[in-house]
Amino acid sequence: MSTQEITPPEYYLRDDEQRQGYDSGVLRDLLAFMRPYQRQFIFSFILMTIGTVSVVAGPFLVKVAIDDGITQNDPVALRNAVLLYLLAILVQWLVTYIRINIMARAGQSIIYDMRDRLFNHIQKLSLGFFSRYSVGRLIARVINDVSSIRDFVTWSVIASARNLFTLVGTLIAMLALNLQLSLYTFTVLPLIMLATYIFRNRIREVYRRVRIGNSWVNSVLAENINGVRVVQAFTREDYNYERFSQEVNQYHLQNNLKSASLISTFFPTVDMIGSLAVALVVWLGGAAVLGADITPGVLVAFVLYIERFFNPIQDLSRRYDQLQVTLTGGERVLELLRTDVEVADDDTAVELPRINGDVHFEDVSFHYSDDPDTVVLQDIELKAERGQTIALVGQTGAGKSTLIKLLSRFHDPTQGRVCIDGFDLRSVTQASLRSQMGIVLQEPFLFSGTVQENIQFGRLDASLQEVEAAAKAVGAHDFISKLRNGYETTVEEGGALLSEGQRQLISFARALLADPRILILDEATSSVDTQTEQLIQKALATLLEGRTSFVIAHRLSTIINADLIVVVDGGEIIERGTHEDLLQKRGAYFQLYSMGFKDRPETD
Repeated sequence: MSTQEITPPEYYLRDDEQRQGYDSGVLRDLLAFMRPYQRQFIFSFILMTIGTVSVVAGPFLVKVAIDDGITQNDPVALRNAVLLYLLAILVQWLVTYIRINIMARAGQSIIYDMRDRLFNHIQKLSLGFFSRYSVGRLIARVINDVSSIRDFVTWSVIASARNLFTLVGTLIAMLALNLQLSLYTFTVLPLIMLATYIFRNRIREVYRRVRIGNSWVNSVLAENINGVRVVQAFTREDYNYERFSQEVNQYHLQNNLKSASLISTFFPTVDMIGSLAVALVVWLGGAAVLGADITPGVLVAFVLYIERFFNPIQDLSRRYDQLQVTLTGGERVLELLRTDVEVADDDTAVELPRINGDVHFEDVSFHYSDDPDTVVLQDIELKAERGQTIALVGQTGAGKSTLIKLLSRFHDPTQGRVCIDGFDLRSVTQASLRSQMGIVLQEPFLFSGTVQENIQFGRLDASLQEVEAAAKAVGAHDFISKLRNGYETTVEEGGALLSEGQRQLISFARALLADPRILILDEATSSVDTQTEQLIQKALATLLEGRTSFVIAHRLSTIINADLIVVVDGGEIIERGTHEDLLQKRGAYFQLYSMGFKDRPETD
């Protein structure tokens, strides 16, 4: 194993700031998830109390068996003491069995609720959030951090209470049996406290690094799996493996080994200190037995109580660190749940009625909230009437896709407003808006399931006949029919079993089946060949009739028949008009046409 110090990327370190001690606010918010299950917790506490009494009673019954049964040669007293001891063990087993089952169910239910809320919240978060947050880190929150909370709720909460009860009960029993032997036992407590203090301070930083490493592993793994085609295309397998093995995985391994090393030192140390206490009590207590100051039963009971005294202390130290892990994981989960939805429905938002498709960008400007100095769009004034096709052209980064995102209300303008049929998009619900829009992106995404289910994605009640009609309209029916099970063919996540052009055709069918009033094509034909595109163009000529459409494209065939071509540059509209009008102006559009559009239909 490499001993080189490895440092993760800075954002992992920022994301996993070391927690300084106890945070009542995080714990309070986590307890709110437990509130619906308070009956189970109360019942578990009652069972735990009964179990604690049984545990504490054990050594005392051994003392009775020795002093009243064996020493006094009384078989009845010995039998009764042994039967009571067995009864105490049975009660302890029974209440522990019931308690663990109750807490396991409660813990799993709490995690179910928490993951439900996380999944629902993540789906509502705005696109800007996902541009700042990697998939791997999100998975680490939903899986690992939530699991740490489950372990704490299921085991640590009641276990900590049980340890405290056992500790207090054992302490009372020891003091009641013999004050002098109790004081002998307590002489090693400073050593326990010192060992616990050193261990806790060191393990906290190591646990933090373990969490960082886990998040780093998840993030790099997700990134490489999602980008596996690019990795293989550029033969980066060996380099990526070396980086993962020698940096990411090595960092995680180093810190897990450090954690194991500290644990393997601390717990044997506590056991050794407990053994010292036993030796001290046996030595001094044995002398007292020889001097007839105490009975043999008291000495044996004390030896048993010492084990019951130090075990809870040892376990509480471990639970304290589990609490630290839970608070850190809980804070990260709560932070995710508290992340504001940047684009949210207003309390007064209304349902958008069935739209005609008149679109108006009124003096719209936009910049991202985390970068206000960089203006993405500036003073956009644009109208589209019902049924018109608007083509957006311009260099990469000009702001075309941002216009589309504002129309879909994935972002809100920082100035001005976007209206459909006179409704400001901020005054209507997002669901009622997007349910009347069809969007086909440059990189189509298909979900695990059948071809039919993917086409029905935007309209779940569509029949197979309607699905087939949409597929035929965009030229997808022929290749779908040739698949192994036709429309019932299962595609893997992302549609990995289909070509990019086939995935794009399915996404076309999906958008058109939803019967959108506004159709958005974001470079949607860039992944299909010229022959397929010609089929799509013929279908779209009919299907776009009566619908307003916005098209971002780099192909002349997609643009030439548009009712209005808008040239965007540097976040501003610098030209607008029909294809012929703009060519006659010999301006920016003419330059784009000359450089790229003109030849593409023949060469693609």
